[in-house]
Amino acid sequence: MNRMKFLAIVAFLLVCTSGYAEETTHSFLACGQATYIMGEDGKISWTYPASTRDGYVLTDGTIVLTLSRSKKYPGGAVIKIAPDGNESLIWKGTQSEVNSAHPTGDNTYVVTEAGPDPRLLEVDSKGTVVLEFPLACQKKNHHMQTRMARKDSDGTYLAPHLLDFAVMRYSPKGEVLSKLDTTVPGDPQRKIHSWPFTGIRHGEGHTLVSCTNGNRVVDFDRDGKIIWTLTNRDLPGNWLQDPCGAQVLPNNNIVITSYAAGRADRNAPKLFEVTRDRKVVWKFVDGKKTGIHHFQIITTNGEKLPGPALK
Repeated sequence: MNRMKFLAIVAFLLVCTSGYAEETTHSFLACGQATYIMGEDGKISWTYPASTRDGYVLTDGTIVLTLSRSKKYPGGAVIKIAPDGNESLIWKGTQSEVNSAHPTGDNTYVVTEAGPDPRLLEVDSKGTVVLEFPLACQKKNHHMQTRMARKDSDGTYLAPHLLDFAVMRYSPKGEVLSKLDTTVPGDPQRKIHSWPFTGIRHGEGHTLVSCTNGNRVVDFDRDGKIIWTLTNRDLPGNWLQDPCGAQVLPNNNIVITSYAAGRADRNAPKLFEVTRDRKVVWKFVDGKKTGIHHFQIITTNGEKLPGPALK
């Protein structure tokens, strides 16, 4: 064996035994006061000139956005943008606001409306209502009624209700099938405002929930027992600052957005990824005050994530 080949083998072994791993990079859709797609190279490749609450990039490149209230859409709206840039309206809100729009595998969209009569609707691409039922949440505070509603593969619907401290699972008839209580253990008076924002059904009936100003993320098993929790005590700093959106990746890691990050500390990450051992493997910092309300990781290290996105 010549000397150069020997040195190359030694170098390879040193790399393998040093715990080296490929640096994680992501591209993602960001929704909030600013709406854009950030590339893995750290450059913005696409923007939309409106505030958004939720959004999806579909496998064919179509982008679905839940628009915040505006002069054009006083009750919010859901739109889709084709790969050629053509924009079309899916749903125009009829109450106080539209909070989410989940594209299903049946070419429909699950929409929630907040207002005097909070409700969940499933509509087709032309806005025709194919299913509708009232949401079992408080009616006094419209803005704090619900957030990211999703349709699960079994045909049920998952909806977080903030001031009710609960993530409800509904049947297609609107029956409450189960309820996950996000109250902090030991706080029966609910003095800690652990409001649920995103409920993600994953794995064997588990549900991951991000709890906004409670600054915690919890994972429930199929029996409703909390089996995993992430708080700022587990992180290098106070990175959980109003954690709103979350996404479970195919490798079971979790990406979280902190909506308030950047307001007091410009170096606080807007997005970060943690393993189940609570190790941070990726973070996104942009030094701006503008927060990310929800997001979707699109690619990882140059590869598209297989769908559907668990977010």
